[in-house]
Amino acid sequence: MNRTHTLLMLSLTAALGVMPLAHAATPAAPATAVGSLERAQAKQAKALLDNAALYLQANGPEQALAAFNDRDGAFAKGQYYIFVLGTDGTMRASAGTSASLVGLNVRDLKDASGKPFINDILEAAKRDDSGAVAYHWLNPADNKVENKLSQFRKVGENILCVGYYIPRATAEQAQALLDKAVARLREVGGETAYRQFNERNGEFFVNDEYVFVIGLEDGKYRASGGSPNLVGVDVRAVNDAAGKPLFREMIELARKDGTGTVEYVWRNPVTNAVEHKRTLIQRVDDVLLGVGYYTPR
Repeated sequence: MNRTHTLLMLSLTAALGVMPLAHAATPAAPATAVGSLERAQAKQAKALLDNAALYLQANGPEQALAAFNDRDGAFAKGQYYIFVLGTDGTMRASAGTSASLVGLNVRDLKDASGKPFINDILEAAKRDDSGAVAYHWLNPADNKVENKLSQFRKVGENILCVGYYIPRATAEQAQALLDKAVARLREVGGETAYRQFNERNGEFFVNDEYVFVIGLEDGKYRASGGSPNLVGVDVRAVNDAAGKPLFREMIELARKDGTGTVEYVWRNPVTNAVEHKRTLIQRVDDVLLGVGYYTPR
């Protein structure tokens, strides 16, 4: 592989969001390429975090921490509530389910998958004054462990946080979206269908699900809801974060069986972390259509 080709592939993998697994644990900030629900959640969490930071700066730590501990106050709105960490790992305030941890050092607290997410927040706050960390946490609304993203803001020795649960697509939902995309392609033809698949706010980009289309002969994107700017790029030489040639596998599977599932690791546009993913594919003439969904393992 010559230097020019190497640089091209590095640029392409960066655009696709492929990162080495060693750097996949903690996203630096909330992702922007998300569905409408996640955009609304991120906006609401940020607004609460902004208000909390202003309140702390205006009223000082003692009054602010008291307000942040009030579960019926202005800083607790349904699933959105402020919790505050000291830079030493002490839980200083919480208006939510973690209220019982106030006063305790929670640096070593782990999520449902064993990830030390509090330590991840503390370490991220050393590098940046704001950001976000993804983890798995029990949602009291349905008593299920779900994916959660907490935004944080460092104000002096206090790290203010707001978390929200992130909906995940199921295999059934991915199949339904794929079926819908196949039907649309057959109904309106390639040019119109591809344009619809590439619309970030359209009907084929739902939460962490999107449709992509790859040519079987040239390996080029016809459409990619996750990265529309990559339309026309040959992805046959692109590997996933673990080095798997996922697109070649998809093309071979489409040629051989016409339909199937490919497993790999990929960046989630919602959490901005590299996660395990399964993609359902289906061949339509000389292209394959794919829709993926992220899995815990």
